[in-house]
Amino acid sequence: MSFLVEICTDSVESACTAQEAGAGRVELCSALSEGGLTPSLGLINAVRGNIDIPFNVLIRPRAGDFLYSDVEFSVMHRDIDIAGESGADGIVTGILTGEGNIDIERTALLVEYALPMRVTFHRAFDMCRDPLRALHDIINTGSDRILTSGQARKAVDGSAVIKNLVTAARDEIIIMPGGGIDEYNIAVLANSTGAREFHLSGRRTIESQMIFRRKGISMGGSRMISEYSTKFADADRIRTVIKILEGIEI
Repeated sequence: MSFLVEICTDSVESACTAQEAGAGRVELCSALSEGGLTPSLGLINAVRGNIDIPFNVLIRPRAGDFLYSDVEFSVMHRDIDIAGESGADGIVTGILTGEGNIDIERTALLVEYALPMRVTFHRAFDMCRDPLRALHDIINTGSDRILTSGQARKAVDGSAVIKNLVTAARDEIIIMPGGGIDEYNIAVLANSTGAREFHLSGRRTIESQMIFRRKGISMGGSRMISEYSTKFADADRIRTVIKILEGIEI
């Protein structure tokens, strides 16, 4: 089995760049500065019309924790319908209980709603109480994959946990490391964890072409985010990661 690189994107341009650079799959979301939210219908349709590789749509109705109300759960259900109707190949989602465990019942319902799309349980996993218990709970929901940093800020720091998850998962579910992965640590992760799929953004910052720039005003809550620069997937960075993986013996 060869390696697969999934690129997290929030624009049509980045999705096209990911395909051009050789990525095997795209995760499509919006608001990456918030950890990713559900993208718009227009964005989903545009990406489907411009790339041929598989892409999964993030189903996350808001920023913050992963404990959702009944109304929020109904929004997630409808967003799954929209993703499927728009030609997405899969969804990426996750729900926890207030006690920090996997919400097995609701997650299983989302998996059922998503059929025949595939389902990745996202990094809500990294916020759960017990990773090994969560692993088996997610397997019981029928999910196909877990995206995880090994419950660390970056996947490279959680590599020991990820390795244990890969071993415990056997062939029942795919463990896909994600979180701070780049061309500088991908070889270490691949060699130390036994994972075969990896999730990263591979982005670079592009300056705005705006000539007039209003100073002292921010559209978001953080002054660290500028309206005059945007991050897009970088083909060279993605190609470098893929080339490194191709040189690793499995």
